[in-house]
Amino acid sequence: MSITCSIGVFAHNEEANILHLLKALSAQKLHEVCIQEIIVVSSASTDATDDLVREFALENPMVKLYTQARREGKSSAINLFMAEASSDILVVISGDVIPAENTIQLMVSAFLDPKVGASGGRPMPVNSQQNLIGYAVHLLWRLHHRMAMISPKLGEMIAYRKVMECIPKESAVDEASIEAIIRQKGLELKYIPGAIIHNKGPENLPDFIKQRRRIQNGHLWLTKRHNYQVVSQDKGTLLLILKQEIKERPGELIKLSLVVALEVYCRMLGSWDFYIRGKNPFVWEISRSTKAVKS
Repeated sequence: MSITCSIGVFAHNEEANILHLLKALSAQKLHEVCIQEIIVVSSASTDATDDLVREFALENPMVKLYTQARREGKSSAINLFMAEASSDILVVISGDVIPAENTIQLMVSAFLDPKVGASGGRPMPVNSQQNLIGYAVHLLWRLHHRMAMISPKLGEMIAYRKVMECIPKESAVDEASIEAIIRQKGLELKYIPGAIIHNKGPENLPDFIKQRRRIQNGHLWLTKRHNYQVVSQDKGTLLLILKQEIKERPGELIKLSLVVALEVYCRMLGSWDFYIRGKNPFVWEISRSTKAVKS
């Protein structure tokens, strides 16, 4: 039995990484999975992103480019992709990550089980761990992995059944919004730790705070508007995975404590933005240091 998918790539000024990503997608090792098309949605890119995609598409006809004249948020771009995609299994991937060669196969083949509504892989940052911010990025994604092993939490790249026409365009946490809809449809989430997704976290403190602050705001918005709470908002689960981390890496307790304090600060800022300022950053300011994965 074979299963087809449509891949959506979402980009805004991704000239440093877009060709690496498209080449990685075109070189995926597939068995019962078939990539029907790769749809790139470029939102108001002002660099060479669009030209690079068009040039790549000349020799790779499965690649299609759609452009948005202005940035309307990633969720809006995902809705455009969903309207144009021809497959019932959709894969959403940001333009600044790189999947391992078997990631599409692992994520999409999960849908051979009719109970599965969405799947996700394991993000692995390429950041150096020589400084505190690099350590923080690796720590947060390790904790994400521990969390997802307890209760599936999908991030950076997600595959899902097209059981909806669109997702809320004002969502700043698109993967979590997809999770919520899939669960509401009575379908299961599946975390696949062997499906590696290379990403790049922030490299400086301002970008780190900006990113974590926005994510907290988006999760609060999702809880209030759609009554869905991601597992990372559950204090019991957070305490459990922190205990696991300390047990396995006792020598890093001081650094871990500093990152926890920083995360608490970012969550406080995100909560202030949501509850006091009434802010919803679904069109967010780009963290420049997260670009150019080149894994």
